[in-house]
Amino acid sequence: MSVTWLNKVKWSDDGLVTAVAQEADTGQVLMVAWMNREALRLTAETGEAVYWSRSRKKLWHKGEESGNVQKIKEIRMDCDGDVLLLKVQQAGGIACHTGRHSCFYNHLKNDRWVVTEPVIKNPEEIYKK
Repeated sequence: MSVTWLNKVKWSDDGLVTAVAQEADTGQVLMVAWMNREALRLTAETGEAVYWSRSRKKLWHKGEESGNVQKIKEIRMDCDGDVLLLKVQQAGGIACHTGRHSCFYNHLKNDRWVVTEPVIKNPEEIYKK
């Protein structure tokens, strides 16, 4: 498989690109993460989202611990080449490590953040460390 398409991505100085995961069926933004060349290549090859964890400094196959993998439906790149959009099918209905459907559950209302999405599953049940 040719990987010359990876050269079209405008990687940051630290070799990363922002990746937005969007639910293919609803259009809801589930999460934002980072990818390096290897993560993007593996995502395209396997059909499942692989990201780069900046905190752990390693590849992270979404759902490797929780089982909540993201099946790739489409990979798109923005006009500047510096942001990726992954249209995904979210297994288990949980994308956020807090046990919620989306990472964007805080809503600014009247000068304060209000949690607007319930926890679907307790993170302690998802991540058995």
